[in-house]
Amino acid sequence: MNIHEYQGKELLKTFGVAVLEGHVAWSPEEAVEGAKKLPGPVYVVKSQIHAGGRGAGHFKEDPQGKGGVRIAKSLDEVRAAAEAMLGHTLVTKQTGPAGRVVRRVYVEAGCDIKRELYLSLLVDRSVSRVVIMASTEGGMEIEEVAEHHPEKILHVDVDPASGISGFHARKLAYGLGLEGKQIGAFSKFVAAMYEAFIKLDCAIVEINPLVVTGAGDIVALDAKVSFDDNALYRHPALEKLRDEAEEDPKELEAAKHSLNYVALDGSIGCMVNGAGLAMATMDIIKLYGSSPANFLDVGGGATKERVTAAF
Repeated sequence: MNIHEYQGKELLKTFGVAVLEGHVAWSPEEAVEGAKKLPGPVYVVKSQIHAGGRGAGHFKEDPQGKGGVRIAKSLDEVRAAAEAMLGHTLVTKQTGPAGRVVRRVYVEAGCDIKRELYLSLLVDRSVSRVVIMASTEGGMEIEEVAEHHPEKILHVDVDPASGISGFHARKLAYGLGLEGKQIGAFSKFVAAMYEAFIKLDCAIVEINPLVVTGAGDIVALDAKVSFDDNALYRHPALEKLRDEAEEDPKELEAAKHSLNYVALDGSIGCMVNGAGLAMATMDIIKLYGSSPANFLDVGGGATKERVTAAF
């Protein structure tokens, strides 16, 4: 399950992760009121959708205009940015050409950025460890960094049985070129992030960019938090953070019937028993020049009702 940036930051903050002050808004008026509570004079207005690349994206209604993350230097500019975003469709690399309608924005305090870094935590199933990834190439898509500059990606594995230790963070800090008090601040940041990852049963926590401020502080400028759906029963409060408007209605309906379903852009529908066979079926469809309309695994022991729902 995915949540919005502002929700992720609110959760991470409770574990001691350093974030900037900000306020969510559903209207231009609320955006201005939120900005008034911030120190100013620089604000950042961010579209809230479940997709990355917002700053480099564009709105369908204004293809040549600015993206979904804008700097404002006055309350009037905050209002103008919110008006340009709310109710409009933001297209990014991750949304596809259809884009996503922006229903809320996040108004955040400006920041004196000295360096932009990348930091994330996820599970590496191949070694049964939590892997902490970091890079000096903050603000870029990590997939692009992995493709063009793999040597710039650092990682350490953490055994969940023993947990994180100081040397894990220090190894990354030295690799990132941090120095002085930045190393201690980074170590504290990583430890807090790891605690949140474990206690909330996260699938991924990604900070991109993680910034070093002019004062040497380590701050999360963005936050992507995704939870393991299989563990949500242990966190009923997290379920309330779900934004169904950001999810495919078919995928929501499939989840109610314990079906593994992912909507795709093709024209051939697939219903298969077994994830491996489902993937192989999709590969064969692509091999012969067409595209699957979906991934659908009905799972083992499928009942008549589940198969009916799958159809």
